[in-house]
Amino acid sequence: MDEPLKPSPERPQALARPPAPKSDDDGERIAKVLAHAGVASRREAERMIEDGRVSLNGKILRTPAVKVGPGDDVRVDGKPIAERPPTRLWRHHKPDGLVTTHADPQGRETVFQSLPKEMGRVISIGRLDLTSEGLLLLTNDGELARVLELPSTGWTRRYRVRAYGEITEADIEKLKNGITVEGVKYGPVEVVVDRRTGSNTWMTVGLKEGKNREIRKVLSAVGLTVNRLLRTAYGPFQLGALERGKTEEIRRSVLREQLGKLYPLDGDGYPMKEGAREADMTGKAVSKSERPRPPAPAGKGPARPSPGAPRGKSAPGKRPDNKTRKPDAHHRRKP
Repeated sequence: MDEPLKPSPERPQALARPPAPKSDDDGERIAKVLAHAGVASRREAERMIEDGRVSLNGKILRTPAVKVGPGDDVRVDGKPIAERPPTRLWRHHKPDGLVTTHADPQGRETVFQSLPKEMGRVISIGRLDLTSEGLLLLTNDGELARVLELPSTGWTRRYRVRAYGEITEADIEKLKNGITVEGVKYGPVEVVVDRRTGSNTWMTVGLKEGKNREIRKVLSAVGLTVNRLLRTAYGPFQLGALERGKTEEIRRSVLREQLGKLYPLDGDGYPMKEGAREADMTGKAVSKSERPRPPAPAGKGPARPSPGAPRGKSAPGKRPDNKTRKPDAHHRRKP
């Protein structure tokens, strides 16, 4: 019997059984199953399928347009995929000089080589280029990474930027309205000048898109040359006092609260089914999650009546209802 492939920083994780599908009728797309399990992002999973690395029930897949149901045998590189883990998220303080990729063709050191091995395989949410530093969010859930990278999510990414040159109010207003650079249209960029030191200008920059080298390109378009870039926040998550090169996991309760309806998680950290948009913050999910749930154990107390069902008689020892209660002393009539 093949052993399930365990997560590792060097290669994609394989999983034994896909999670339960959204419904028994249509199942889940194979790329989404792999992404949810942290094997790879959805886009990377599609490339793995096109390369012939993924099989379903013994047949090599050549297209991601396939849905997976309960009990299907999904394998990556011939290894059965392991059981889907709960969603986790880490803050990492990326130093400059590292590339945000799992394997660099040029042989440069990567962010993932320096992470604790017990984290298993994780995916970055967005990227920071070679000379950029600061907050990098890491997760074992590729679907969460996809959701948080979308501009429609509305999360602002904030940076401390030092650039050579001066920026005018007209330039700031121009960036605020969005500009086009070399045929690429960039959305609104918020710029606040903090101080000027010699020939350099320190700024706080906020944006919601995060396209490749976006800050460097848009500031270059108004005559500035970025010589230091440090991300300080990604949505509600802050770099804070996290030391350079260190990694810290975000507590599940905080993660559930911050993701809210954007990406609902149940009390155990598993994504809830699409359409489930309510979960209390006490650790109990209102709706079923996307993983199988064991049946409730017998003998754990009486079952709750269904909504609208008639109520039976009061249990022995219960207080009688108001109709049979004796009036309080101050309600008794005087003789």
